[in-house]
Amino acid sequence: IMSSLTKYSSLNAIRLERFGDDYSRTGAPWHQLAWKLGCAGIILLLLSVIGLSVLVISLIQKSPMEKSSVDIQEKRNYTTGNILQCPKHGLQLRDKCFTISSSSKTWNNSLADCSQRESSLLLIQDQEELRFIQNMIKYEGNLYWIGLNFTLSEKKWKWINGSLLNHDILKIVGENKENSCAAISNMKVFSESCNSENKWICEKKLKPIRNKVS
Repeated sequence: IMSSLTKYSSLNAIRLERFGDDYSRTGAPWHQLAWKLGCAGIILLLLSVIGLSVLVISLIQKSPMEKSSVDIQEKRNYTTGNILQCPKHGLQLRDKCFTISSSSKTWNNSLADCSQRESSLLLIQDQEELRFIQNMIKYEGNLYWIGLNFTLSEKKWKWINGSLLNHDILKIVGENKENSCAAISNMKVFSESCNSENKWICEKKLKPIRNKVS
């Protein structure tokens, strides 16, 4: 009997030793499960962070694009009506509309008439405009006041907007003296007494009119 007990104890000891080795190598089953679940949780967390980052970046990029799209749509909701178009009896060059009077007045009265029409006496800014105006004038010998006069204090020809005459664009024929105003013909520009009565040319800057389309 003693021999049998000794053999049984030895066998159990061997089994326990093997179980201990297997346990140390593989660990308890619930430890393995916890480890696997922990890894899965970390992976899910990383994926969530990456997904959230991508979403935030896409929203940031989308915002200015949406704003630009809204701006374009708003512009499409507007159309311009009567853009840069002269009235029926006016003549147009670029963004200016020119009208020629049918009556004659002094230079000051001509200036006032243009002002009442929300215009100004003609201001010639370049050679193209000069040629255009002179082609408008049909009859030789007719003179038309423009917005240019001789200032005695400065002894210079000055436009009514305050700028000085560029003699490379416009040359004045006649005297440079007090009470002299400029009048244009289809060929030249003359110095005339401001008290003389001539026809005149008004100009008006044209502005686009924005009409909303429903």
